[in-house]
Amino acid sequence: MIIVDDLKPTLGTYGDTLAITPNIDQLALSGVQFDRAYCNFAVCGPSRSSFLTGLRPETLGILDNVTPLQSVLGDRITLPHLFKQNGFETIGIGKTFHDKDPSHEDPKAWNAYYKFQTTPLGSTGEQRNVTSGEFPWCYWQAAEGTNLDQQDGQVAQKAIDVIKTEREKPFFLAVGLHKPHDPFVAPRKYFDMYPIDDIQVPVLPKDWDRAFKHSLPGWHEVFDKMSLQDKKELKRAYYACTTFMDALVGQIIDALKESGQYDNTLIVFFGDHGYHLGEHGWWNKVTVYEEGVNAPFIMAGNSVKNKGIKSNAMFEFIDIYPTLAELMNLKNVPDYLEGESFASVVANPELSFKEAVYGVTMRGDMIGRMVKTDHWRYIEWDEGRSGRELYNQIDDPQEYENLAKSDSYYEEVMSRLSDSIREH
Repeated sequence: MIIVDDLKPTLGTYGDTLAITPNIDQLALSGVQFDRAYCNFAVCGPSRSSFLTGLRPETLGILDNVTPLQSVLGDRITLPHLFKQNGFETIGIGKTFHDKDPSHEDPKAWNAYYKFQTTPLGSTGEQRNVTSGEFPWCYWQAAEGTNLDQQDGQVAQKAIDVIKTEREKPFFLAVGLHKPHDPFVAPRKYFDMYPIDDIQVPVLPKDWDRAFKHSLPGWHEVFDKMSLQDKKELKRAYYACTTFMDALVGQIIDALKESGQYDNTLIVFFGDHGYHLGEHGWWNKVTVYEEGVNAPFIMAGNSVKNKGIKSNAMFEFIDIYPTLAELMNLKNVPDYLEGESFASVVANPELSFKEAVYGVTMRGDMIGRMVKTDHWRYIEWDEGRSGRELYNQIDDPQEYENLAKSDSYYEEVMSRLSDSIREH
């Protein structure tokens, strides 16, 4: 299981013509690529806690990056813990749960866990903060040194060592790669692959404005002040970090092949949520728009008989837990899981799955809830008391025209979608 922080579908296999991601593109050709995979909360901590417990963020009680998993987990069994209970040797490397502090993790889930830090050399190099220092984290750095001078490079190397070590038990290996998460740091050679003149940023519709002040987090004004050069440099850095990550994924896949374990290993690769790179004038996550909640998801190797197939089946990240449990024939799967297994889609990618997916986000103490169907995305702020948003996913896939501001023509549609949110 390779979990990538803040990765949107900026991958060649997803149709991005700028991205240089040959290894992930090849992985997609070796399995099934899911184009409509949706996280349930577009922030690291809530998303990871949710899909690793199989519970919706509101059910679990983690709606921010501050609440520790251990404060709400109780006797629930996380996904890696279930593998451990089924006789697997479980190993975590890098960021799997939201690991700022051990209380955000599940120590019972692992036989071993490893973390690493960037070297002093890897912390040097040309850098610039594109917000003039207003956001200390929002800088890029074309770092000195090699891949191994970066934290992620060491994570990948440890994964390779684990893969090449003979063991008596089957293993569940979770590899958490941090990039392209901010700050946007990667070895210089990956920046050199993206000439700044090749970078284009989204152009917003004329006279467009966000639906409500709280449609985006309040700190969007800082991004509004960025120059075109700032935006191009930020996007370039994100892509450089993505290509760096792709190189590490390639090394891990190569290790599986060289050790003779590629054919008997199920490979699950995905981003923990999406990311905005200028869409809606926003350069971060924490939204319930398509850019925020859609993330790449690829399954290859063992249990995946179809190769090079792109599935249009729509699913939620809470569905990952029951799906892997079914594919790997795990016993004693908890009966409280809120997701559903899409193992049938893995076997036959042409099948459809869910008719709707759901997500939530927070603005201070106010919650925003979203439902997406083939035709619509509907958002309620504070159960509609602080506004509603409705977007036609067919005619307006970029989600710039809020139809909820129209007359009562769409009231029946919104009422039906609102009922659906309350049922979930």
